[in-house]
Amino acid sequence: QVQLVESGGGLVQAGGSLRLSCAASGSIFSINAMGWYRQAPGKQRELVGRISSGGRTNYVDSVKGRFTISRDNAKNTLYLQMNSLKPEDTAVYYCNARVVVSTALSSLYEDDYWGQGTQVTVSS
Repeated sequence: QVQLVESGGGLVQAGGSLRLSCAASGSIFSINAMGWYRQAPGKQRELVGRISSGGRTNYVDSVKGRFTISRDNAKNTLYLQMNSLKPEDTAVYYCNARVVVSTALSSLYEDDYWGQGTQVTVSS
């Protein structure tokens, strides 16, 4: 199986920065697209941005120019650098990965995995 573990959340003042990490572990053959999502209280989960296995990124308009997604394929780790944070960025942030899993019988299959979420709170 595969586990995604996020870290780096916390409380920060408006205008500050945080860096989230998401480490994938388990029976990983390869990882295709990875992404960050967030869910604010009373709202639906929304996409923040995604990065392909080749490093192409796309972002929701509200974070463009402030957030940067990157990945270290050797470490199976995804990052989210968040600058110029605003109170409306307050949410639980989740990482997502499309993983090709290697089984004990040496077969492969692809599946979607989620982290447990990390809280980001931006005070005004």
